[in-house]
Amino acid sequence: MSTETATYDIIFAGGGAAACVTAGRLAEADPSLKILILEAGPHTRELHHHVQPGRYFSNLLLPREVFSFHFGKGNKNTADRTLLVPAGRALGGGSSVNFVMYMRPAPSDYDDWENVHGNKGWGSKDLIPLLKKAETYQPSPNSPNHGSSGPLKISFAQGHANIGEDIVNAGHQSNKDIHGTTNDLNDMTVDSVNNWGRIQRFVDGNTGRRSDTAHHYIYNQDHNKNLTVLTRQKVVRVVFEGKRAVGVEYINDEVGRVKGVTEKIVAKASRLVVLSAGAFGSPSILERSGVGASEVLKKNNVEQLVNLPGVGEHYMDHNMIFTPYHASEEAETMDTVFRGSQEETEPHAQKWLKEGKGLLANNGVDGGIKLRPNAEELKTMSPEFDQRWASYYANAPDKPVMLMATMAAYVGMNPAVPRGQYFSVAYFSAHPISTGRLHITSGSDAYSPLDFAPGFLDDIADVAILRWAYKRAREVARRMKHYRGELEPGHPKFPQGSKAAVGPAKGPVAIDAPKIVYTEEDNQAIDDYHRQTVETTWHSIGTCAMKPREKGGVVDAKLNVYGVEGLKIADCSITPGNVAANTYSTAVVIGEKAAVIIAAELGIKGVTPA
Repeated sequence: MSTETATYDIIFAGGGAAACVTAGRLAEADPSLKILILEAGPHTRELHHHVQPGRYFSNLLLPREVFSFHFGKGNKNTADRTLLVPAGRALGGGSSVNFVMYMRPAPSDYDDWENVHGNKGWGSKDLIPLLKKAETYQPSPNSPNHGSSGPLKISFAQGHANIGEDIVNAGHQSNKDIHGTTNDLNDMTVDSVNNWGRIQRFVDGNTGRRSDTAHHYIYNQDHNKNLTVLTRQKVVRVVFEGKRAVGVEYINDEVGRVKGVTEKIVAKASRLVVLSAGAFGSPSILERSGVGASEVLKKNNVEQLVNLPGVGEHYMDHNMIFTPYHASEEAETMDTVFRGSQEETEPHAQKWLKEGKGLLANNGVDGGIKLRPNAEELKTMSPEFDQRWASYYANAPDKPVMLMATMAAYVGMNPAVPRGQYFSVAYFSAHPISTGRLHITSGSDAYSPLDFAPGFLDDIADVAILRWAYKRAREVARRMKHYRGELEPGHPKFPQGSKAAVGPAKGPVAIDAPKIVYTEEDNQAIDDYHRQTVETTWHSIGTCAMKPREKGGVVDAKLNVYGVEGLKIADCSITPGNVAANTYSTAVVIGEKAAVIIAAELGIKGVTPA
């Protein structure tokens, strides 16, 4: 039995980053619309662990309820490890808990969505105006490549960023003939590739506050009594009449999470149901609703409504590595606010409260590059990477193969590493070939663990990219003035006597010092290291792909779920191809595009495409 509540015009099943954008835009355009957002996690309104950017790492260290943790099956390609993948679980989703990195994709990434995957209206010419609409670019409000009046504020760090400045200088000085510098790594032109630069953040430079979608699209509409947000409510399934979605069934998450007896509640939608529960949540809701692959539904005793084999397939992420280094005493690191006691962090908290500045206004990710290999480097990646380069990258000069950035801290989990001064050079592959899958293991229990296999490094080309990336990262790190050697537990275990051996150092090598020469045994050590340590980049996407149905698609270009009516998906699960960036920008643009599509279909005025 279930209890039926009020009827709404539109129900959002999930209150993540994209949901807040879409719901906020529609509510603003037509305040008479009755909109319901159901979010399994808690509110984040004015909570310092969310609005202070520098708190993001402590949210991961402490067992907070603002994440859901998914355990993926590894295999020999990842040293048979269990792979832990967190996902945002709060109003605003990942935008409320992420690293606040501002990173936009290559224009051709979005063009692929339109031209390769057949989604008219989803190319860069359509999406870049929506990216601009969403932002206020504080470093240069009149920039033609950015927005000047959007809700999300973008800025550079104001102080405490000498690690980022260091890598930009060292990277440029050591390869002047190849790499220049740029004032804007995210102008979405070819000039943003292969040039070093400072990295922007989703942080208001005036207040030091996180720019998340909950505060800037939803919480600012308290006056709208028709916009209802219910947190700690987990959607179990979509309710159908025939093949038309007419509502959702949900339960109290606080009771359900501790395996208590839950009451099923049904909320009805007169016009539309939108799934916005993310790459893990949206396919799971579909499968529990009878929409998915026949064999998955049968295995979990779910009555089939629509056979849609693409649901839960095509899981994508980026392959992340943090290589740690000892830092000089002069280095401005985040180690204290990441791992310090409350007493240690209190002065920084007070500075943020009084001025909106200091370490807690920062994220520690301040300098980097979007990198493509040169001809000499491509030879070292041959033959594993040859086909991928020729078919995907060679004729798309705006696509980086790897993204690299500093992290002004040690962010590993090795308990043997003492507190100290550290920095890391992080890198991730921009478009891994390897993909995974995820499916439900229960048709009725919304808390049953997923059958999840991320698929990291299943394709050898992805291993070749990381091998090249490690070498590039290490060469620039050891030329940084704040470098004091490698933190040994976070690097490959090279053979005894190797010229690539790691350890502490008194200072950097000369800018023009010869590069480290790696043997085949060294290369194998690097590959083993990556298989043993590669992890999620918290960029889970693609599990309800926007593709033709016959090619494994789940939604069409208007975000309609195939085979049913009155049901759309608006979150990063629709991503048909990977993007060379952190995925927050893409979540925002999906939310903005969904608002435009829904407004046009429902006759809502005032939601513009730019």
